[in-house]
Amino acid sequence: MPSNLVKVARWLRRRAENVAVALLTLMFATFILQIFFRYVLDDPLGWSEEVIITAWLWTVLWGAAFILDESEEIRFDILYSNISENTRRIFTVLTGVALVLLYGISLPAAYGYVSFMKVEHSAYLRVPLNWMYSIFIVFTVASIGRYCWLVWRAVHGDKSPATDPARLGD
Repeated sequence: MPSNLVKVARWLRRRAENVAVALLTLMFATFILQIFFRYVLDDPLGWSEEVIITAWLWTVLWGAAFILDESEEIRFDILYSNISENTRRIFTVLTGVALVLLYGISLPAAYGYVSFMKVEHSAYLRVPLNWMYSIFIVFTVASIGRYCWLVWRAVHGDKSPATDPARLGD
């Protein structure tokens, strides 16, 4: 990748991390507020649970789409660490193509369902549910793009990421 493109990608990744930090901060602050109102003021907040659940959903899918590195994904390290680099690349291509196909096939139905959810609103905040669940569409599109990129790199001979658990912590 050209150096300017690498710089832009790193900058975008840091901004994605900033969004995740903001979501986690929102969750934590809402949780503390909920505890204070429930146990100190004896007046529980109904909306706090909605905010926490939505922020958690967004944090998980946002992080999986834009922050997690390939080496941080879940895989069968015992098997994956003990096969040759060429076999790893074949695995990357096979799993990447399978995931692109699965996400691609499910995307129209997921988009249709999320769009349909505009008729429903959350109980306390009255936010349309299609806004709350739109992160799934973002996640799906980002995952398709990510796995297309990984397949392209594997086909063109790039090395697979390290999977030795003893070395990942270094």
